[in-house]
Amino acid sequence: MDNYLDNFLHYLTVEKKAAANTIDSYRRDLKQYIKYLKCSLSISSLREVTRIHILNYLAFLKQQGKAGTSIARNVSALRAFHQFLLRKQAVDDDPTVSIQLPQLEKKMPTILSQNEVEALLNVPIGDDEFEIRDKAMLELLYATGIRVSELVALDLSDVHLTLGFVRCGGKGKKERIIPLGNMAKNALTNYLENARGRLQKNRETCNALFLNHHGERLSRQGFWKIIKKLAQKANISTELTPHTLRHSFAAHLIENGADLRAVQEMLGHADISSTQIYTKVSKARLADIYKTYHPRA
Repeated sequence: MDNYLDNFLHYLTVEKKAAANTIDSYRRDLKQYIKYLKCSLSISSLREVTRIHILNYLAFLKQQGKAGTSIARNVSALRAFHQFLLRKQAVDDDPTVSIQLPQLEKKMPTILSQNEVEALLNVPIGDDEFEIRDKAMLELLYATGIRVSELVALDLSDVHLTLGFVRCGGKGKKERIIPLGNMAKNALTNYLENARGRLQKNRETCNALFLNHHGERLSRQGFWKIIKKLAQKANISTELTPHTLRHSFAAHLIENGADLRAVQEMLGHADISSTQIYTKVSKARLADIYKTYHPRA
């Protein structure tokens, strides 16, 4: 069974060119699934797996207190794995065919107000290399709505300040081009001219756009430590997530009349339904404003 899992993960990496986070999630989920088959059900061959076994496993996950989103991700992993096995003729049928995804309630994303965003962006105002770098990162995130993982993956060649755009890899290696505003361009220019060289520490081979104090590519975890400190300095009480500035970027665009399709393109959403959640956020915020300020609300 483990050999088939290795082959499947290789297929995701090489042929499907799936994102690293997706591959890591599938690896964890499927390792646990195979362990359950072996240890709890005494199944030694994937040909033995039936729909009942799959349902038993999902019930086991629920008993373990797994959230609906986690179970849904597991179902997606199991489907992809068993469909791969069927194509490779490692099994005779697919036991996941009639398995339904659990109904999930879409949570409203966490959004910062425009005043909170301004406060956050105005925290790093010093002239040392770290303040200049942090300012550039925040301005770039809010200007483009890219994911934190996409931000730290940017190379120098991905930023085109003269033409005013950034090239982003995105999920599934789908490249997209996103325009930059003047504030982001100015912050990036300042970083490249006055800070990155000091951070690089003679590491000429590093092409990463944003560097840490070792002169190496800044990690996602490193960025997250930075933004949490900046949020505390800005006295922001809203609970931040890695996607908070991305969500705020989209919601503020739509609040100010941006076309939904254009926002979808900039965010890199494959399905417009993923973008439509921000219209609900916008309506909810308008309702709150109405109740707060209208004299007869």
